[in-house]
Amino acid sequence: MDLRFDIAKVRNIGLAAHIDAGKTTVTERMLYFTGKTHRIGEVDDGQATMDWMPQERERGITITAAATTTQWRGHRINIIDTPGHVDFTAEVERSLRVVDGMIALFCAVGGVQPQSEAVWRQADRYRVPRIAFVNKMDRIGADFSGVVRELRAELGAAALPVVLPIGAEEEFTGLVDLVRMEAVYYGDGPDGGEIQPGPIPNAMVAEVERAREALVERASEEDDLLLARFLAGEEPTAAELVQALRRATVAGRLVPVLCGAAYRNKGIRRLLDAVVDFLPSPADLSPAIGAWQGEEMVRPPRDDAPLAALAFKVQADRHVGKLTYVRVYSGVLRSGDFVLNAGRGARQRVSRLFQMHADRREPVLELSAGDVGAAVGLGETYTGDTLASADAPIVLAPIEFPAPVIDLAVSPLRRTDADRLSRALADLSAEDPTFLVRPNPETGEMVVCGMGELHLEIVVDRLRREFGVEVATGQPQVAYRETLVGSIEHEGKLVKQTGGHGQYAHVVLRVEPGAPGTGFEFTSRVVGGRVPREYVPAVQRGIVEAMAEGPYAGFPVVDVRVTLVDGSAHEVDSSEQAFRTCAAAAFREACRRAGLRLLEPVMDVEVTVPEADLGAVMGDLAARRGRIGGLEAKGKAQVVHAEVPLSEMFGYASELRNLTSGRGEFTMRFDRYEAVPRALAEEVVARRCAAVG
Repeated sequence: MDLRFDIAKVRNIGLAAHIDAGKTTVTERMLYFTGKTHRIGEVDDGQATMDWMPQERERGITITAAATTTQWRGHRINIIDTPGHVDFTAEVERSLRVVDGMIALFCAVGGVQPQSEAVWRQADRYRVPRIAFVNKMDRIGADFSGVVRELRAELGAAALPVVLPIGAEEEFTGLVDLVRMEAVYYGDGPDGGEIQPGPIPNAMVAEVERAREALVERASEEDDLLLARFLAGEEPTAAELVQALRRATVAGRLVPVLCGAAYRNKGIRRLLDAVVDFLPSPADLSPAIGAWQGEEMVRPPRDDAPLAALAFKVQADRHVGKLTYVRVYSGVLRSGDFVLNAGRGARQRVSRLFQMHADRREPVLELSAGDVGAAVGLGETYTGDTLASADAPIVLAPIEFPAPVIDLAVSPLRRTDADRLSRALADLSAEDPTFLVRPNPETGEMVVCGMGELHLEIVVDRLRREFGVEVATGQPQVAYRETLVGSIEHEGKLVKQTGGHGQYAHVVLRVEPGAPGTGFEFTSRVVGGRVPREYVPAVQRGIVEAMAEGPYAGFPVVDVRVTLVDGSAHEVDSSEQAFRTCAAAAFREACRRAGLRLLEPVMDVEVTVPEADLGAVMGDLAARRGRIGGLEAKGKAQVVHAEVPLSEMFGYASELRNLTSGRGEFTMRFDRYEAVPRALAEEVVARRCAAVG
């Protein structure tokens, strides 16, 4: 298979939203109506094409971003369906890094929910043009205009309806297309194919006229000719409106809003039209920018430009081995070619290329500029790496991921599985940058670190199913951190004399707390070569090694600023190893003298509860050291916004079910690290010391 499209007719889009807003349901309908699939896969019965993992089908949620390619109106649409659960935010992060446009889904009842707000901010960071689709217009409590108001008020979006719903809830029967000024009505057939044109309902005429005038006025701001005609009272054509609205959407000045009921197959074809009409092709956006040896490089989205592609996902595949998902920004990636992993300096051969349809692979000979696909043979390539031509190297901006906040000890049930467990964890860690593995030297166990309880639960399940390794797990542990209380200047010396060369190093460090979230900063102010320049990096490495296990409770040290003030060296006995050892010891002692405190992750929690259970839920959150930030009425329910330490949220799902008779639900996401109260910190330290003997 090798079908090359005009790059202007390519759309790389992602679907993102809060959990249960209907992303996968919308994607399934898009595939059906474009002819990619011949039956509609349902999430509820575990048959969704895009939810191909057993864990996804059993739980009815998306866990991993799935890619597929389809066609509509002569355009190729590369689609990435992303998870909505906060534990799998890395999948959203890497997807938004490589797409050109986004469909942001919102529930017509729930409106702007926590994770939909989070993905909107992620899209802001990557400057991704987007359209909004208000789904579930057939649900009780659906409110299209209310969601549009929330988009404007809570997200600051320049939301502009390009359709209006005809009716809502059970009376949702059709749409008014404000661009073409026509009404369409949907039948109740199984495939949603019965679309009938009809008159605009008399009760909606005034509303439609106001919305149409707002649409034309906004489009006129993008085009002087349209503005002159608008002021003269002349009506623009549909093509003119689309062109003007597209220009504003691509520039990020406008968010067209559509609506529908995906489960009932309503509104999907208008959404596909909007993808083609309003979202950008790779050629509409700025060229990819990278760097090489300190010099900025630009790669235009053309096939005849040097190759520049970003590996945005790595996946272990039992049939072909390591599968590397790539987005080609410029040039052509061909099967059989040798490419340069510019960041790692590794030359690798692309053995095969595929277009992906969830977990199914369609072989292709090449991926052109603007394409999204997968490659086999890139054994030394990992998430965020750049593939380039050897004669025109470039490193594109990498993908940034949040740090894990929860730990879990795992060990094989059978001793003979120890090596298999290590290999399996290495494969899973290579796939997921928010899943880290580290050994616990005190207990001999492996510790896995992730974004939440569900994240680690899925990892353990995959170890059993995919890798055939049964493991025993400990209780989830909070990923605490340590940070400095005060500042200090400390002198450290290493003097050892044995037979032959000895060891000598002398450093003077100034250690002080940094601003929250700044991590680690190191500077050297040594003058006169008292510490030779070649030993300064060794001092920094020694400090970094010491930060991995703080002297207070053995947790990593964060947000610290270290300055190498002075020191000395010996002509014979000094070495990099000596300075690294000396710096590590000096840093640990400086931290003890300056004082350390424990930090814990604090989560942004949103709980939706029936009004009758509000008091009990708020009381329980307060008992968990939660701080209530506000209340918000949504329909007949109340939404509680709170900040709660992660250590207090274990088992909350079961407790919330008990408090609300199964009617409450909650979401949480990491917000920041915050100091642990002194008494609790001492308990944590005592438990830590007891655990390591």
